[in-house]
Amino acid sequence: MAGSSDVPAARATARLLAHLAAQPGPVPASSVAASLDLPRSSVYHLLSVLTDEGFVTHYPEERRYGLGVATLGLGTAYTRQAPVTRLARPVVSRLVEATGENGHLALLNGREVLYLVEQRAPGRPPLVSDVDVRLPAHLTASGRAVLAHLPAAQVRAAYPTTGAFSDRTGRGPRTLSELRTVLREVRRRGYAVEDGEVTDGFASVADVVVDHLDRPVAGLALTFRSSDRGPEDRERLADQVSRAAAAISARLGARPR
Repeated sequence: MAGSSDVPAARATARLLAHLAAQPGPVPASSVAASLDLPRSSVYHLLSVLTDEGFVTHYPEERRYGLGVATLGLGTAYTRQAPVTRLARPVVSRLVEATGENGHLALLNGREVLYLVEQRAPGRPPLVSDVDVRLPAHLTASGRAVLAHLPAAQVRAAYPTTGAFSDRTGRGPRTLSELRTVLREVRRRGYAVEDGEVTDGFASVADVVVDHLDRPVAGLALTFRSSDRGPEDRERLADQVSRAAAAISARLGARPR
């Protein structure tokens, strides 16, 4: 298929979408043509087709083009199909089956966690977390598990002011100093916890999933009613979470920790 006339058009389309994604806002077609070194006529044709299909939005008053709503669907689909999601899902299912508690996998996205996998245990109450839901990372156990694995400078850059610390129940760290204390405790304990900081009456334990370079990829957590689990129960759940997180990490090529 190397000689197919469709290949150059496909390559140009991919480059055009990547270029629009890299811009801070909509841009003129002439700018796209110049940046990609493509004929203006070809760029206008591609933009017209992509606009019809919803992958590009045309702003006629500004004579500019930006990404369209259809690209959001691609991003959501990626979270469902991404390797970490596919590799983690059966492990999360087994963890939930073994513990009888709700399990989830979330990745860090700025100061939030984005939930990729959500596995509900039969008979357990519903949670605010779900696939594609975002929550403040510093309040969630899964977010803390990942943050504790990051360099201090990266955490500091993510939380430059007290305004970066949102809260849901009036509990949780409100300053960088308080967050650092929480993360030190995560590293000391070996897993992350939260109790009533996301939702009153519910607690979570979590551990980090890493890749082959020991980089944090996601946080794996179990969530349960606070009143249902005492300290010893929570430690047992945390051990099961840590073993499951290690299993997912191994699937991603990580060495045993």
